[in-house]
Amino acid sequence: MFFRTIFALIIINKAGGLIYNKTFHEAGLNKISTNDYLVLAGTFHGVHAITTRLNPVKAPSNRTSMQSGILTRPDPPSGLEVLESENFRLQCFTTLTGIKFLLFTDTTQANVDLTIRRIYEMYSDYVMKNPFYQLEMPIRCDMFDRKLLSYIREINNR
Repeated sequence: MFFRTIFALIIINKAGGLIYNKTFHEAGLNKISTNDYLVLAGTFHGVHAITTRLNPVKAPSNRTSMQSGILTRPDPPSGLEVLESENFRLQCFTTLTGIKFLLFTDTTQANVDLTIRRIYEMYSDYVMKNPFYQLEMPIRCDMFDRKLLSYIREINNR
């Protein structure tokens, strides 16, 4: 029997600081301390920064679009996006502003990229539009917590 489960979410600010962490499935991952979450956030940030520089060298391309004749911006290097072990999968979504969303799931979990983008939409709606939230600071937004927990419960109970 396969369990498709989302275990945890970690959000890291652009400086590598932990601004949010939530465990959704207690039986999924081993418990770690708050200090371990801070170390994990900083370590992942460093590894991600290094992997963004490990891109293969591409041949220079014509930067204008063939159809419109408009200059196009090259895609930014993505860095580490997926880390998979025999027990879990870590998917990273990096926003254009440098915020990283790390989602820990079961290895058989489907549509993780869609799930993480939906979480980003909730972050945009409930955290970034909150007039009391200060950028780069820990996220303390009850509405975000409730909507996120409801969404993840819906996925985990399928």
